[in-house]
Amino acid sequence: MSIPEDDWAQATKLLGDCAEVVLACHVAPDGDALGSMIALGGALRRRGCRVIASWGSAPFEVPQAYGFLPDLDLLVPVEQVPAAPDLLVTFDTGSPDRLGLLADRVPSAGAVLVVDHHPSNTRYGTAHLLDPGAAATAVVVAELLDRLGLAIDESAAASLYTGLLTDTGSFRHASTSPSVHQLAARLLATGIRPDLISRAVYDSQPFGFVHLLGDVCSRAVLEPAAAGGLGLIWSVVEGVDLDRHGIGLADVEGVIDVLRTAREAEVALVAKRDPLEDCYRVSTRSKGAIDVGAVCTALGGGGHRFAAGFTSYGDVAGTLGEFRARLAQAPQLAM
Repeated sequence: MSIPEDDWAQATKLLGDCAEVVLACHVAPDGDALGSMIALGGALRRRGCRVIASWGSAPFEVPQAYGFLPDLDLLVPVEQVPAAPDLLVTFDTGSPDRLGLLADRVPSAGAVLVVDHHPSNTRYGTAHLLDPGAAATAVVVAELLDRLGLAIDESAAASLYTGLLTDTGSFRHASTSPSVHQLAARLLATGIRPDLISRAVYDSQPFGFVHLLGDVCSRAVLEPAAAGGLGLIWSVVEGVDLDRHGIGLADVEGVIDVLRTAREAEVALVAKRDPLEDCYRVSTRSKGAIDVGAVCTALGGGGHRFAAGFTSYGDVAGTLGEFRARLAQAPQLAM
């Protein structure tokens, strides 16, 4: 699915000569949300635009895996974001509630440009660049930079490549098309180091993660009958696990990618306790036969067919019960 030319025209008009812009991505940002936002923000700043970038969750800390990204000095905490920006651009965010503490900037902004690739996007902006067929929001931002006449230099390339890498699962997901590899080649041609980016994102964990992974995997549960007989594997990261091993919530994103390797289960789920918000942040993965994006959207979250999530304020038993029920009705995909 491509973006209509009228939408491109509206977006480039908004950004073409802006003097100041506020950028926001979803809470607990992943590589695509943060990389897409920083790529555009850095390029606009180099053109002379004043850029303020943030996300609406506390504590306001860049996940350690993305600490290598350029232009992180664009980021400010929520309290420094203007209450009524003239122009607000959001990234990788299907609905305003995913902006967390910044959700109130949407109705107060003069204009809101939504840049996203989630099929579940609610079109909450005044202008939209939405392409559900794109492998990552970074793909949309790369074209936006081209249409604005802004160079994709080494700094922008590092951020865009991070988004592309993470949302394609290291180019393993079914969304990895010839055009994805073509964009990756273009980004690599700027001189960025894919080995260093992959090491930072995937292969650099605190020692405590190794012990936590053992604990979480040891209590994993396999339910072969779930998902219409395709199988579900799940586990839980509790607050005491984080405390015991001295790591934060952002450090446990890799747990789901270990669980999903179990060949007996089509779907994997990890419920991670967020002590600050008194809830569970639930991550899910599908190997390709089940649309977990549809499941998580029905539970108030969102995502893609093969990787999605939602927030639960109930206990683990209730959370799993609701997920199983939705999973039993989930669309099955052609393999």
